[in-house]
Amino acid sequence: MHQRRVPVVVATVLLGAALSACSSSSAGPRVLTVGTYHGRAGKYASVQAAVRAARPGDWILIGPGDYHETADAHGAQGSPHAGQIGGVYVTTPRIHIRGMDRNSVVIDGTKPGSPRCSANPLDQNFGPAGADGKALGRNGILVWKADDVYVDNLTVCDFLAGTGASGNQIWWNGGNDSGRLGMKGYWGSYLTATSTFFRDEATAPQYGIFANNAAGPAALDHLYASNMNDSGAYVGACEQACDVTIDHSKFEYNALGYSGTNSGGAVLIQNSEFDHNQDGLDTNTQIAGDAPAPQNGACRGGAESPITHTVSCWVFRDNSVHDNNNPDAPSSGGAAAGPVGTGMTVSGGTNDTVTGNHFYDNGAWGVLFVPYADSNPPTNGQTCTGGGGQQLPGLGCVLDPKGDALLGNTFDHNGSFGNPSNSDFGQITLFPHEAVNCYQGNAAPDGTAPANLQQLQRSCGSTTTASNTGGALLSQVLCDTHLGRCPAGARYPKPTGVVLQALPTDLASMPDPCAGVPRTDWCPAGSSGDGSAPTGPAAGAAGWWGYVRSGRL
Repeated sequence: MHQRRVPVVVATVLLGAALSACSSSSAGPRVLTVGTYHGRAGKYASVQAAVRAARPGDWILIGPGDYHETADAHGAQGSPHAGQIGGVYVTTPRIHIRGMDRNSVVIDGTKPGSPRCSANPLDQNFGPAGADGKALGRNGILVWKADDVYVDNLTVCDFLAGTGASGNQIWWNGGNDSGRLGMKGYWGSYLTATSTFFRDEATAPQYGIFANNAAGPAALDHLYASNMNDSGAYVGACEQACDVTIDHSKFEYNALGYSGTNSGGAVLIQNSEFDHNQDGLDTNTQIAGDAPAPQNGACRGGAESPITHTVSCWVFRDNSVHDNNNPDAPSSGGAAAGPVGTGMTVSGGTNDTVTGNHFYDNGAWGVLFVPYADSNPPTNGQTCTGGGGQQLPGLGCVLDPKGDALLGNTFDHNGSFGNPSNSDFGQITLFPHEAVNCYQGNAAPDGTAPANLQQLQRSCGSTTTASNTGGALLSQVLCDTHLGRCPAGARYPKPTGVVLQALPTDLASMPDPCAGVPRTDWCPAGSSGDGSAPTGPAAGAAGWWGYVRSGRL
């Protein structure tokens, strides 16, 4: 879809004023300014107006303010059921959208004139009506099939769900539910995504920072997301070409801190914190959404990971995962089945490596490796066997976790709910003759389920000879996920009502918002540096492998 271009006319006598809207070289990248910064007025009053005017390579700088962007209410954008709607709607590739202060530049989903990120029900904007008269919901910043778009240093709040694919605060969307990659390259840093309002499941915000049907190279750095009904961050449907790093981020008070369906190849999640979610994070295989299955962390093209020195390029390392015991976080759909009190769940995931992390104070389990049972009809031509699963009566397509590795992690004070099998880590597999999940070097004082799992499955690279339901583990997991009847005496926290956390106002902002920006009156010195590592131009050229080789990881 082509957006209307707004030309910037520069007269020689007005050159000084024009510097607030564009760089001094008309042939190079321009700088389009929105709002006011340090007393200097920009050319545009809205972010969407600057986006419409932008050309590939341009920068959009946004001054402090509460921006109630409503591009989705003004003219056709595209299919709402593909998520092709947004308060800020971006179709131009290779542009930079950057706030000048993370905490005071706010893209706000509430009605124009409402207080910043208002929790008042009367201030909520549920989006335009669809053909059936019901509200479609809204997305915040929606990047539609546009390669290498950067979004940095701002807050997005209160974009709520409806009958369309909506409720997402920042979304790089390469074609939701298409089963194909529709874009390549995305970059985000110093981003806050949250909601202050919850009414019901139909309108609840879904994802904080979201990328699907998008190939890398990509990097997401210094993220914060809370109060999401599905997950704080999500990467999915990327055909083993994810090539994404998530670094120095914090996800709390969500159903899932992070989730990723069928996200494989090079995925690196590191130096981040997952706390006070229902389930800290979950990566899974699914055949009824975000094709193609399976979730396969094997390096693309048979390569070897420079981190693991194995075929596994999906790596979760050096993270803190704690206190994920929250039954009162928003939760719906598949996310609602995340077991309360669990630090991390690998659900039907394949060839994933979890290493060097600290899991503590998770009341049920620190880490679980469990099957994913998908009873819904496959989408986009997928099949159960093609996704690596097997059909079981009453459960549908069941996909075991296999070929995963839990290596050198530290566990403390997990399993405090005290149910049988509650422990530091556990595993359920239902089928023999699959790649074994292996366990080495983990400090697990609160045990495993089944017992001695680390001794029983120490060797990586072998094949299982039998299923292993973990003894009491299977019935306890079914109880905690509300997918089965609870054994007598089982005790897991029950929801008492959704509790939202306040919008943070003091999160670290980009150290130099002028880093990398062409010279303009908002950034008079210009800069050759990049304050948003690893999302700078070098990262865009080198990708995930480049970070590794350069030693930036």
